[in-house]
Amino acid sequence: MLTFYSHGKLLITGEYVVLDGAKALAVPTRFGQYMTVETIEQPKIIWSSIDNEGNIWFEDSFLKEDISLSYTPRNEISDRLIEILNAVKKLNPDFINQNIGYKITTTFEFPKNWGLGTSSTLINNIAKWAKVDPFKLLDLTFGGSGYDIACAQHNSALIYQLENNQPQITVFDFKLSFSDQLYFVHLNKKQNSRDGIAHYKTNKDNLANTITKINTLTDAYTSCTSIDDFKLLMEQHELLIAKITNQKTVKDILFSDFKGSIKSLGAWGGDFILVASKTNPTDYFKSKGFNTILKYDDMVLSQPK
Repeated sequence: MLTFYSHGKLLITGEYVVLDGAKALAVPTRFGQYMTVETIEQPKIIWSSIDNEGNIWFEDSFLKEDISLSYTPRNEISDRLIEILNAVKKLNPDFINQNIGYKITTTFEFPKNWGLGTSSTLINNIAKWAKVDPFKLLDLTFGGSGYDIACAQHNSALIYQLENNQPQITVFDFKLSFSDQLYFVHLNKKQNSRDGIAHYKTNKDNLANTITKINTLTDAYTSCTSIDDFKLLMEQHELLIAKITNQKTVKDILFSDFKGSIKSLGAWGGDFILVASKTNPTDYFKSKGFNTILKYDDMVLSQPK
């Protein structure tokens, strides 16, 4: 039996503009996705997906010849899975050509609605199994900048930037002395990143100046040594992205009376926000109906796993 593992992801800076070449600070999470592959005698694929509570949330089986453009649609998840495997065969024509089949099981360490990379962890695991480039597989399937694939592969924070559409990844040690004053709060819904990207593309204007400012902020994040400076960087970043996407910040919409700083992560409107507060904000957010609150060090991977 083969076992593969990929980390989840959080985009700390550069949301949206990372698509256009801005520097982005991203971190892998302590939560990820496993995938096991067992060979079976029948020439078919049996697929099971298990959530973080041990429950099967998806299962299907199909013949290997179904992995083709002539596949007959059956349901959204199976269709997407077939699309991914078909894309793998484009990158590696010898993939699953042997006269055997496979039993594949995927297992999440995080709830699917957390937005930590249900797709990117799957793409990276499948790419490992098939020995193909995960960034190319992402391009053929879900699309996006690829920062999430970089997080899936690394055990520490990274700066991610697209240069001539090629990923440039710089891994570094990102330890914050004030991490005990940082929290992640889930907004009770999963944001579709493709919808967020589409909204961004319809609103973005001349980005050169904004990208320069985001690059400066990203560099400042990596060397920040005080919570007050970090809060200021969060607020400056929020205002820049709000302007180019023509959206209000999440603090203005939901938490205008909060005393600390709040920054959206990834596609605005869902998933997690980053909160900086000198006092524990748990009671505040629970009073607003947001009960999933994680300390920074409980979320972000800082040690190899």
